[in-house]
Amino acid sequence: MSTVTRPAEPAALPDTRVPFPLTAAAFTANFDRFAVTPILVTLAVALHVPLASAVSIAGGYALAYGLSQPVWGVLSDRIGRLRTIRAGLTVAALAGLASAVAPDLSTLATLRVLAGFAFGAVVPSSLSFVGDAVAPRRRQAALADLMAALGLGSGLAALVAGAIGNWLSWRLVFAMPAIAALVAAVALRGTPEPLRAPVDGLVTQVAAVLRARFTYVVVMLGAVEGAILLGGLTFVAPALEHRGLSGAAAGAITAVYGAATLAFARAVKALTHRIPPHGLAAIGGGFVATGYTAAAAVPALWTFALLAALLGAGWAFLHSTLQAWATSVVPEARGTAVSFYVAALFVGSALGAALGGAPAEHAQFGAIFGLAAAATVPLTVAVVVARRRFTARD
Repeated sequence: MSTVTRPAEPAALPDTRVPFPLTAAAFTANFDRFAVTPILVTLAVALHVPLASAVSIAGGYALAYGLSQPVWGVLSDRIGRLRTIRAGLTVAALAGLASAVAPDLSTLATLRVLAGFAFGAVVPSSLSFVGDAVAPRRRQAALADLMAALGLGSGLAALVAGAIGNWLSWRLVFAMPAIAALVAAVALRGTPEPLRAPVDGLVTQVAAVLRARFTYVVVMLGAVEGAILLGGLTFVAPALEHRGLSGAAAGAITAVYGAATLAFARAVKALTHRIPPHGLAAIGGGFVATGYTAAAAVPALWTFALLAALLGAGWAFLHSTLQAWATSVVPEARGTAVSFYVAALFVGSALGAALGGAPAEHAQFGAIFGLAAAATVPLTVAVVVARRRFTARD
């Protein structure tokens, strides 16, 4: 088997700070992705469809988001991270504006699939940007800043979307991130591309990723992570509304997830020099398992709020570990490798949402959260063991 010479890693950005227009783009993408969750019940009522049908909008978005990743990943390796992000933001903005005037569920679902596909360009290309610009020893700290923006986007989406959908119109929930995406696309024109390794032909590029044994490990773990963390998160707001809360109140409580992600991302940044990656993953898995167990055992408003907070903590610790790992598996085709991981993450998310749709329709949220708690344990063990082996190999 032929060997691939890895390029030298680039010098670190000053203070590992990610350019503001890039964090704004990531914020917008995450806002759009999380905005639909607190208005699922509102959508079902407004469009006269069952809740399971409304949930399919979130699932379709996540599936398109995930399946788009290899396309955007290969493209970002060839034309640049920021050019790829600008293209995705532009298409997403048009799809978002059209979603705001969709007349029925089928039209809305189609437009949300397109928006999910287009917004799929943003986060993996941003991760690859950090991978290009920041040395490995400082990379997880830089990614923590990016995750803080993502956490803020998801938190405000839950808070703002729930309020707007409840008091004004669900259509505005899709229009706002569309406008923000256009602004971010323009702002990114002034941000320079980082240096990256030369790219060979498409076949060589993909083959380099497929030859790396740990690619398959990271992809499989990403799929399970998506089903557990993101798939389970989809049902926090509906579970709260089932207990009598309005969409606005459910969104406000679900927003704890974003606030926790933001806060714990800062903790991860401070701990990256003291705790190895597999240790951070273990902490994150413990948070997630605890949250789901509490929500399943004692279904109440406070346990659902605790679950949202601990999912945010788990995302900051566990997901950031997998995310940083994905940027290091195949440096010579970083964008493609990262895209495979993110694709698996959101395909898993769509699968988790789909599997939970029927139980949610019958208000069986305890079963959803209990199964997620049980699945978190082997996921965490697998991440810890595999990440330790990867570190030892390097």
